[in-house]
Amino acid sequence: MIWESIGAAVLGLTLSWAALRSLSDRLPAGRVVFPTGALGALFGAYLTHAALGSGHLLATLVGAASVGAVTLSLLIRPRGRRLTRSAAAQ
Repeated sequence: MIWESIGAAVLGLTLSWAALRSLSDRLPAGRVVFPTGALGALFGAYLTHAALGSGHLLATLVGAASVGAVTLSLLIRPRGRRLTRSAAAQ
């Protein structure tokens, strides 16, 4: 389980680095993106390991990558659109 956790954390950090390289203008600061990717991948590894049991290293890492990527996608902001306040909030 420890190797799955280390692999998932490295995978999440790698996904975060790739996301920052390709979408740096649409993501928040790196100090938010890196922990989000790592924690998302760790949660995905935990979830997959709990569902499948031990002995499924490749499937656990695929689950970690999937949940990590989904978690990182939640941070992406829309392109070129500024946030405005509604009339009720002003």
